[in-house]
Amino acid sequence: MMNERKAWSMNGFIGIVIIALLLAGTVLSFFEEQFILGGILLVLAVTLASGITLVQPNQSVVVIFLGKYMGTIRREGITLTIPFSIRRTISLRVRNFNSNRLKVNDVNGNPIEIAAVIVFKVIDAAKAVFDVDQYEKFVEIQSETAIRTVATKYPYDTFEHEELTLRGNAEEVSSELTTELQDRLKVAGVEVIEARLTHLAYSTEIAQAMLQRQQASAIISARKQIVDGAVGMVQDAIERIEKEGIVELDDERRVAMINNLLVSIVSDHGAQPVINTGSLYQ
Repeated sequence: MMNERKAWSMNGFIGIVIIALLLAGTVLSFFEEQFILGGILLVLAVTLASGITLVQPNQSVVVIFLGKYMGTIRREGITLTIPFSIRRTISLRVRNFNSNRLKVNDVNGNPIEIAAVIVFKVIDAAKAVFDVDQYEKFVEIQSETAIRTVATKYPYDTFEHEELTLRGNAEEVSSELTTELQDRLKVAGVEVIEARLTHLAYSTEIAQAMLQRQQASAIISARKQIVDGAVGMVQDAIERIEKEGIVELDDERRVAMINNLLVSIVSDHGAQPVINTGSLYQ
């Protein structure tokens, strides 16, 4: 494994001044017909000029000389480094990667479509250059692999709400995806800042069936809540009627009243009242 280290470098402006002095000495030597000295000064000037490097903010330059890694330059501006070396510029800026929509099976075997956005940056230029081949492609492939791995650990949704799901626990799933990605990408000197799902849906072949299941579950849940509320309301009404002595109810009439109240409360349509014009016990 390659570890980043600092390459030899010096202030580029000082290097430019030295090169200018060497060139001036070269011209002066030629005028005085000292061609050997002038040639030596010219070679030195060209040699130093080959080491001039421009480093922009949030960039690093990997220096390679005769096939050997000499170090990395992170100081921005004009820099003079090892002459005749190969220099590769690596961006340290934060970048986004949007994965393709992947078709995978969740833990229950249901086919789903999933995609994510990965926010990352290079923190070790030496690893990004030497430990992997084309680190941008490496990030892309490993990101899709991590998304598939995480997606197969959880169900898309559950109607009992007793376990983590891809749809209902986005924060937990994103956190695990970030951890999974970091473990995979640290070999490339990449830091994962954030990983978050951007698309999640059932695959088209089962989407309609799953939608009907969700609708049925929602209806059952709503009905259960209505019934629970209706039972409480009827209980309170019966207790109040008997407590305030509005009317005395035997068991048969209590059952009838409970039945009528439940029907009127639970029914989807408004109840139609029936007016009894006879006596109370007719």
